[in-house]
Formats: sequence, structure tokens, C-alpha cells
Amino acid sequence: MSRQGLIGTLLFCATMAALLFLRLLPLSAGDVRLPGPDLGLCLTLAWVLRRPDQLAAPVIALVFVVQDIVLFHPLGLWPAIVLLGSEAARLREARWRDGPFMVEWLRVTILIGVMMLSYRIVQVLFMMPVPALGQVILQFIATVAAYPLVVLAARALIGLRRVTFTEAEQMGAAR
Repeated sequence: MSRQGLIGTLLFCATMAALLFLRLLPLSAGDVRLPGPDLGLCLTLAWVLRRPDQLAAPVIALVFVVQDIVLFHPLGLWPAIVLLGSEAARLREARWRDGPFMVEWLRVTILIGVMMLSYRIVQVLFMMPVPALGQVILQFIATVAAYPLVVLAARALIGLRRVTFTEAEQMGAAR
């Protein structure tokens, strides 16, 4: 892995740690509120679609396993689904690279929907506790709505941008 790839991986891990810390903060004591977006999922998909060379599959799995442990979620189920979804996006990154952002947003929306649906199906099949469908739909809508904001924030704050054609050729030659 190159120096830039290592820096990108460390930056991703630090950003995910900050997002996890924010999720743990007691921002509303006792108030019932709408479910928020999964900003970690948005950031992961945005990163994989912009800098696939900086984010290895084991890093994605490890980050989401740690998140499962800290948040007391079923261990390994969501990380496996996120890993499958992010790798599906990574395989298509070269074809999606030159498309407009609206098309990327639509594709990511479909991918997030498939991921959340498969998570729910596995929960039902294995008789795990399943959250209310309305809450899951609201989280899906919030996550999809947050994706462009996460992409914009990642570009402005972290400098996360798409791979250029020249960089893509150099990555292909380096592999």
C-alpha cells in the first residue's frame, strides 16, 4: 500500500471513530425521536466510489465489527452485508466513475435499499429481534438523503475526490 493509501485508510478509520463517538453521545435524554442516517455507511460507500485504492475490505469489516461491538448489535451480520455491498460498489466503480452524481446517488440508493432489506430478511429468518418496519424505512430515507451531504462534507473537509483517469491507469499498472 502506498503512503497516500495508508494516510487515506487512517483518515477513514479516524472519521469512522468520530462518527461512532457522536452516536454514543447522549444528545437527547429520554426523548423519542426519528432514526438518524447511517453516516458510516454513507461515508464508506462514498470513499469506495471515490478512492477505492485507499480502503481495503478488511478495514471496512474491522470498522463495522467494532461498531457492532460498541453498539451491541448482532455481531458480524451488518459488517458482512456492508462488506458485500461496498465490494459490489468497488467492482462497478470504474464504470460509474464518469457518470453524473445523480446517477451515482440513484445507484447508491438502490444498493443501500438492498443492503437494509437483506439485513432485515436475515434477521427474520434467524428469528432475531427485528426493529419496526417504519423505523427502518425512516432510517433508509434519512441515509439516502444524507449521502449527498456526506459526499460534499468529505470533499470539503477531507479532500475526498474521485480518481482521475490518469490515477486509475497508474493504480492498474501498480497492481
